[in-house]
Amino acid sequence: MKKHPLLRKIVVFLVICLVVFIIGQKHRSPQNDTEGYSLPDRTITHEYLSVNPYSRPQIPLRQVKGIVVHYTANPGSTPKNNKDYFESLKDNHKTHASAHFVIGIDGSIMQIIPLNEIAYASNQRNKDTISIECCHLDQSGKFTDATYQSLVKLVSGLCQTYHLSRDDVIRHYDVTGKLCPLYYVRHRDAWLAFKRDIVV
Repeated sequence: MKKHPLLRKIVVFLVICLVVFIIGQKHRSPQNDTEGYSLPDRTITHEYLSVNPYSRPQIPLRQVKGIVVHYTANPGSTPKNNKDYFESLKDNHKTHASAHFVIGIDGSIMQIIPLNEIAYASNQRNKDTISIECCHLDQSGKFTDATYQSLVKLVSGLCQTYHLSRDDVIRHYDVTGKLCPLYYVRHRDAWLAFKRDIVV
């Protein structure tokens, strides 16, 4: 029996559409903040910054190629302190700065930028990375165990969501040479140990 050429073209077209859809689903950014990545034991609170040119410009984050770890460089501060600082930039215009997440010294996690928007945190890598700020107790910049455990779980979940490897997890230092996160710049062995703890 002779095959109908039009039917064959339709089938080919539908297969191509299906493949494009599957690829798009695999690489898209989660549209809400519980979709796509496994939450750490501690609940993530969502307190988004106001839309403004200095800390939340709403520029789309179209592709995630890495995760950048930072420290706040402000001993004893809390996620709320840091969120309030980023929020204040819309009024004082001092600089452009923000992050997607801030982890407290108690391990609590606050998300202040949606995952489908860039944060002003990692210079030329803003366009393709998710940034995590970590609070710390003193000038050494060393994270508490609670901060560390939440960071490992959050980074692991994000790596699994975006199909990233441990090599895609970097320090701010690796982008610009800035001593951030300070403890992990001064203690490279600790940084490598952290990366080994990430579950991908």
